[in-house]
Amino acid sequence: MKELIDTFLNYLSVERGLSRNTIISYREDLNTYLDFIEKSNIDALSKITKNNITGFMYTQKDKGIAPNSIARRLAAIRMFHRFLTRERIVKEDPSTLIDSPKLWKRIPETLTLNEVEALIAQPNARDTQGTRDRAILETLYATGMRVSEAVNLKKDNVNLDIGFLRCVGKGNKERVIPLGKKAIASINRYLETSRPKLLKNRDSDFLFVSRFGKNISRQSFWKMVKKYALAARIKKPIKPHILRHSFATHLLEHGADLRSVQEMLGHSNISTTQIYTHINKDRLKNIHRQFHPRP
Repeated sequence: MKELIDTFLNYLSVERGLSRNTIISYREDLNTYLDFIEKSNIDALSKITKNNITGFMYTQKDKGIAPNSIARRLAAIRMFHRFLTRERIVKEDPSTLIDSPKLWKRIPETLTLNEVEALIAQPNARDTQGTRDRAILETLYATGMRVSEAVNLKKDNVNLDIGFLRCVGKGNKERVIPLGKKAIASINRYLETSRPKLLKNRDSDFLFVSRFGKNISRQSFWKMVKKYALAARIKKPIKPHILRHSFATHLLEHGADLRSVQEMLGHSNISTTQIYTHINKDRLKNIHRQFHPRP
């Protein structure tokens, strides 16, 4: 099999005119790949499957290889298999339709359901600010809104009677997102008891206001989420969008379809929403490793 690497690299050098350094990198990448294939007891290129290539990539990830380096190796692997197919050395190219590992570094951190419950339980519901903060956390998790959308959410854009809110997202695109019962109850409590005290007879179009009667800044949102996460003893890196990521992940884990989640998140491209399916795959892979009798 390694003789074919020489043939392929000669093709890249002569016909494609790639630099000497690129050829050296490709040789190293492909030798690493074929070493893995041979250790997997695969004795012919025609027997390599998509799962074998994916397995190689995850092995590289487990070794701590950077996503950019794995992406470069995948590029070399794709070119190699494409060459083999074009030269009719093998019939099929197993490298097609494999996700780029560049997605790995974009996979966001999420909370478990128990961690979400612990986080939302931290604000003191008997306190003016705590009532507001509980409503904010409930809203973020119930809707998957971006923090920038939540801080600019207008009071008139929330219809608690029918359980929906109207959100203006990126590019001034408007979408309607349902609210759950807990979020509705929490917002109602905030509107009745906390918001009037924070406004002190002042007017504001914004739903969530500070003690100065203005809408809350993004920085205040971040500090608030981080403070309550610390109180809940959550050790994961915390950013306000962690509730947005958790919202999407938990919906998909419980059977929601990808298109509906895309619409609620306000993603213009479904490939952005597909990041959350990678989280599910990683979670299932970890569960399999942990509990399968022959991992």
